[in-house]
Amino acid sequence: MARISRRELFKLSGGGALAARAGGIASILALKQAPAYAQATTLHWLRWNDFVPTSDALLLKEIVPECEKALGIKLTIEMINGNDIQARTTSAIQSGSGPDIICALNNWPQLYPESVVDVSDVAEEIGKAQGGYYDESKVVANDGKKWLAAPWCIVGALLAYRKSWFEEVGYPTGQFPQNWEQYRAAGKLLKANGHPMGQTLGHTFGDAPTYAYPYMWSFGGKEVQADGKTVVLNSKETTESVKFMTGFWKDAYDEGGLAWDDSSNNRAFLSGTCSCTLNGASIYLEAKRKPETYVTEKGTPLWQDILHAPLPKGAAGQFGYHLPMSNMLLAYSSNQKAAKEFLRWITSKEVYQKWFDTQQGYTVGATTIWEKDKLWEKDPVMLPFRTAARAGRFPGYEGPADRHAAEVLSKYIIIDMYAKAVQGMAAEDAVNWAHGEVASVHA
Repeated sequence: MARISRRELFKLSGGGALAARAGGIASILALKQAPAYAQATTLHWLRWNDFVPTSDALLLKEIVPECEKALGIKLTIEMINGNDIQARTTSAIQSGSGPDIICALNNWPQLYPESVVDVSDVAEEIGKAQGGYYDESKVVANDGKKWLAAPWCIVGALLAYRKSWFEEVGYPTGQFPQNWEQYRAAGKLLKANGHPMGQTLGHTFGDAPTYAYPYMWSFGGKEVQADGKTVVLNSKETTESVKFMTGFWKDAYDEGGLAWDDSSNNRAFLSGTCSCTLNGASIYLEAKRKPETYVTEKGTPLWQDILHAPLPKGAAGQFGYHLPMSNMLLAYSSNQKAAKEFLRWITSKEVYQKWFDTQQGYTVGATTIWEKDKLWEKDPVMLPFRTAARAGRFPGYEGPADRHAAEVLSKYIIIDMYAKAVQGMAAEDAVNWAHGEVASVHA
């Protein structure tokens, strides 16, 4: 695999066997005491600020002390904005020091194969114990030879929408728009009523790519052929998707969404200034957590007026892209053995269950066992997220989600293709530009 230069890494970041291990974590959990080797070991775990605050609170208040008790590891958890993680990763790799473990979003692990530790023993053990991984969790963290990271979770990406407002424009409960034409027509009526849809086409890790890629696929567009080398973005299908987007954006969307990040649409929806947006379940969960703060124009709890739906169908089908996360163990770490035991421990069923419960369905586990959890019996509004990860594709389609796909994603090429057209560039020119950029990545 080709090595990425330091300059390229800074550009991408935006800132410059198994059997022997199988019973190991079970023994630790059973004994409830730290293994002797790990005494006084410290670990630094860098991850994102979760959109579900109670999950971060659990990690800091319960998991940190439990980790020291169970493993003898003094755990430091640092939480930063998800959009800043890639820059921190690059900086740490370049300096040869930093967090021992970094939570990677999307297929970022594919960018750093020479700089991470092979965690195949950990990943295979957890996968075997928990019903196997979703395809998406595997393709982003495994390069076909080894596991570059230990899968952690998948954030389901679905449309959150105001039930009552859609009813007003002719779409009662159970009859959400099924295709892009219907969705655009509904959006035009909603915008006329002062309730535009909300979407970002900005440089942000979550909402922009999880919208733009499935939208392109639904029209039949794709980056490359199955060989992973032949770039075919400049197609009639892709061009049609861009042309449709330019009119759709003006008809239905809050046009200021171009500058939004992954939290802007949350704020817009919760404040009542947008009617529908692609997101994880954090909008609904936050509204439910604070029913007296977030209310409708009628004064009723907002959460009671929120439902979820998948992105609409296109001529080529209906697709989703749900955000995977995995934990990379950096090669410069001097605590690699302890770090692997920590990854085994934190992703074990007993320990992970506590974190999963606080998520309330905002994420599904990276393994299929979590679909069977009793959590899904608690709230029918959350049920669409239960199996969302089974319907996902991933950037790089129809080729692999490899380093090239990760680079295209990190450079926001597909998102910028649509953004340029929305801002006035001819659809054909926007597609030609994007095709050239993707081709340069694959050169």
